[in-house]
Amino acid sequence: MNPTPYPITVTARLDDVSRGLWIVKWILAIPHYLILLVLWASFAVLSVIAFVSILITGRYPRRIFDFNVGVMRWTWRVTYYAYGALGTDRYPPFTLAEVADYPAHLEVVYPERLSRGLVLVKWWLLALPHYVVVAFFVGGGLFAVDATSQDSRPALLGGGLIGLLVLIAAVILLVSSRYPRPIFDLVIGLQRWVIRVAGYAALMTDVYPPFRLDQGCGEDDSMHPATAPDPVAPRGGVAPLVLGGLVLGVATLLGLTAASVLVADRTLPGEDGFLMTPDVTYSSSGHAITSEAVDLGDSSMMGPVDHLLGDAKVTVSPIADEDPLFVGVAPTADVERYLDGVARSTVVAVEVVEGQGTATYRESTGGPPSTPPGDQRIWTDNAQGEGRQSISFPVQSGSWTVVVMNTDGTPGVSAAVQAGATFPAIAWIISGLLFAAGYFLLLGIALLIIGSTSRRGNRSAPNEVAPPSGQDDRTPASA
Repeated sequence: MNPTPYPITVTARLDDVSRGLWIVKWILAIPHYLILLVLWASFAVLSVIAFVSILITGRYPRRIFDFNVGVMRWTWRVTYYAYGALGTDRYPPFTLAEVADYPAHLEVVYPERLSRGLVLVKWWLLALPHYVVVAFFVGGGLFAVDATSQDSRPALLGGGLIGLLVLIAAVILLVSSRYPRPIFDLVIGLQRWVIRVAGYAALMTDVYPPFRLDQGCGEDDSMHPATAPDPVAPRGGVAPLVLGGLVLGVATLLGLTAASVLVADRTLPGEDGFLMTPDVTYSSSGHAITSEAVDLGDSSMMGPVDHLLGDAKVTVSPIADEDPLFVGVAPTADVERYLDGVARSTVVAVEVVEGQGTATYRESTGGPPSTPPGDQRIWTDNAQGEGRQSISFPVQSGSWTVVVMNTDGTPGVSAAVQAGATFPAIAWIISGLLFAAGYFLLLGIALLIIGSTSRRGNRSAPNEVAPPSGQDDRTPASA
């Protein structure tokens, strides 16, 4: 038994599309986008007028209704041509009217009467569950923005699941010159769901949109005489196709993460195998600049860290004509004992914008240190003298603090500081991410193949109606 036709009818016919034209369709569609900006601005204003009319009279003004349907129809044709489906290479006509021989159609049955009470709540409260679903489908894109927020700027490029599926279809089309029919059927079903919700939210019907994925080219032909329904109702294979699209999204995310790590490894400042931060200038009117304590836990926690990090490195460079500098690292408890009662600045935050760093300090008042820093025996590693000074030390368990001072312990410390570390596991991290991306890529492709095979099997199952003899199963017959 066929489901009851919904008053908003969305139909489409899959044409033979070229393998590469989709790459430049965003340029070809620019004239339509510019016109649609104006049309959707008018749509928003007229929808407010229609809201008032329905609230007072229970009727949607017919001329406004026809115009708004025309805007949605025009948008659907452009969406179908461009990146909402890529279902045809035939350029969309510049008209609000129905074009019988164009492969994409949208019709809305005019409601003679509408509820004056529902108009107050259906476009925001009642439609809220659908908005959640639509957000997943389109990522806040086509129709959803216009219908829910009355925004006059339509988002014509679909995102979310629809955008991902169309991207997959485009890549397959580029390689094989054939649009995968199961993906097409699913994309049209998702777009149909979105447009039904948009029409309901735009007050064009009181019939609540069904939570039903009606896939394929056509709907009940009694709702749309210009285009016959798909000769075979698509069934089965939906879950593998959806899951396959999501898995391919995970593969893409992992691949981009691997690329980001690789770029960071190649572009961050480095020396002798260390990845270094940009120079940040620190200054204090006290006798020392210290880092906050870096707590690396006990030795039982260091196993994973030891494999990720090798040695740490800190370099300090004096500001012009300043005194020779001392830099050292020591256990935090020893540093606290040495600098107890000493005026110093502790770095609590650093913000780097366009290569320029700004530090935030916690100030401690007091007097000078008891001895110059070089006389202390607390340092795990230290360096002092004129010019650039550098220390390096293995990352190990414990709580550690880095100290920068003048070699004689006098107040007024200024230095340009870089910090970094070696990452011996970075190659393994990149390899692991690429391996995981490849695994999910193959899994996603396998799921798409399973979904496609399942749908073909259902189409040829017993008791199914076969397509009319001689009719291409990619293109439904015209009425």
